[in-house]
Amino acid sequence: TEYEITDKGTEEFLTLLREALVAYDQKPDILSAALGFIVDLPRQEAVELLRRRVDGIEEWRRAVTEYYTPEDGPERLGHIGEIMNFWVHSADAGAEWTRGLIGRIEAGAYTFAGEGEPFVGVLAEGQENPYATGEPHPGDPR
Repeated sequence: TEYEITDKGTEEFLTLLREALVAYDQKPDILSAALGFIVDLPRQEAVELLRRRVDGIEEWRRAVTEYYTPEDGPERLGHIGEIMNFWVHSADAGAEWTRGLIGRIEAGAYTFAGEGEPFVGVLAEGQENPYATGEPHPGDPR
């Protein structure tokens, strides 16, 4: 059986990809999948979507800190403060990581849609790995 994606399927794929890159409140596997396909977008669009992600994280963090001030420590709110402390630290880490990715992309990392030959992470059967050095990886029993 042979399948091919329709124009409507491509449109839906890109919609889901864009939503996953902007959303800050989904499971990590959704973001991981989006990162695997991020290069299917133009570079500038990817950057803009990631900036929207940072904006969403920062807005959500501000909402949390209306009730919890990290500088006061979680103890002030009892063990529930630990939940809010976790949320704030997770938001800070997510925003920091996303800003780093934006910086790498803006500096030219990766090949995005319309920029040339895409990265091939899976080789066809019998295809020689152009990145192989002939040296075994650490931990390889050879």
